[in-house]
Amino acid sequence: MESPRVVLDRDDMRRTLVRIAHEIVEKNPAQQLAIVGIHRRGAVLAARLHRLVSELLDSAPPLGDIDISFYRDDVALRQAPVVHASHLDFPLEGLTVVIVDDVLYTGRTVRAAIEAIFDYGRPARLQLAVLADRGHRELPIRPDYVGKNFPTAREERVNVRVEELDGVDEVTISESRQAEAIA
Repeated sequence: MESPRVVLDRDDMRRTLVRIAHEIVEKNPAQQLAIVGIHRRGAVLAARLHRLVSELLDSAPPLGDIDISFYRDDVALRQAPVVHASHLDFPLEGLTVVIVDDVLYTGRTVRAAIEAIFDYGRPARLQLAVLADRGHRELPIRPDYVGKNFPTAREERVNVRVEELDGVDEVTISESRQAEAIA
């Protein structure tokens, strides 16, 4: 077995998030913007993007996070999902909500996040920002902001690690068996 291949290191991740923050600011009016991360690593990345966007705007758009555990289409197949609290403590109506996730794969996580967000209100628009897009979509979901595209084989896995949860900032690609041992 090969060891995981690092495709983004700490500096690459920082530069990528700075670029995405600039793109978000360029495409959206500041007073109509909110950022919502998908638990777990998407919420961490959303907080980082929120800081960067706030610096660019000289004001802070609302920041939230969403747990999608019970919105997943495979919830019945999973054993005891780990559930986190959702925090959407602001009205969504009239806002462009940028959903943030770490890796976009089949699109099912994003679909679940959209359903969860609509249970809190009806935003004017939804946009999607992802650090890594690995392809293999099963649903017609396309990100508005992409950190990096990583064409992968289905048996590979893209692993995002963040300092706040994992002690290191990096993105690696590994074989599925290795990824399962890490996760």
